[in-house]
Amino acid sequence: MNSVRLKNKSISGIKSWPKNDRPREKLFREGEHKLSNTELLAILIRSGVKGQSAIDLARKIIQKFKTFRKLSHTDTSQWKEFKGLGQAKIAQIKAAIEIGRRFGEDEVSQDRKKVETSKDIVDILMPRMRDLKKEVFKVAVLDSQNTIIEIYEATQGTVNKANPVIREIFQKALQNYAVSIICVHNHPSGDPTPSQQDKEFTKRLVEGGNALQIRVLDHIIIGDNIFYSFDDEGVL
Repeated sequence: MNSVRLKNKSISGIKSWPKNDRPREKLFREGEHKLSNTELLAILIRSGVKGQSAIDLARKIIQKFKTFRKLSHTDTSQWKEFKGLGQAKIAQIKAAIEIGRRFGEDEVSQDRKKVETSKDIVDILMPRMRDLKKEVFKVAVLDSQNTIIEIYEATQGTVNKANPVIREIFQKALQNYAVSIICVHNHPSGDPTPSQQDKEFTKRLVEGGNALQIRVLDHIIIGDNIFYSFDDEGVL
């Protein structure tokens, strides 16, 4: 009997459901943390198509991509099978996930987190950088207490290499009166093992920092839930 009722709900659309069963009403009644991934996604989708509610559509999307992490790094061709899901809705979904990622970075800027280990930086940047399709180079500038002043993106490279400009990195550090910096970039392959280019760049970076009296505390390479730290490995 319950399965028949749920089937009828899907066909008739969310607006005809009892208010207590609707995702948006549930969010305001119980809080967003109480909603399933499917219900959260259905709120973003807002409306379904004939014979298919937003919940049905959201469920199919979750079944295909499994997690929000995998869902966020897709191209348009992977969404073609979902009828009623145009570019506007896809953009809304991706934007919402990106807001979630940036929320963590914003908290760091406001809380002025103190860095004590390489993992402190990795915990901040891993969620965003592990899935990027291009190499991105970020710099954390720190004060004399190893407290983060700012994290900024220095440059964006090609799929297999980043070419950050050392002058740009230290110029920003000087503008922020930084005492030290930590550089971070990702390897889209998922393997954080440093290339010869990574090693040569790190050497030049440390030399530049010594000349300007700005200490390079670390150069970290982000992979797929793993990372390489030049400092941890004792090769900085």
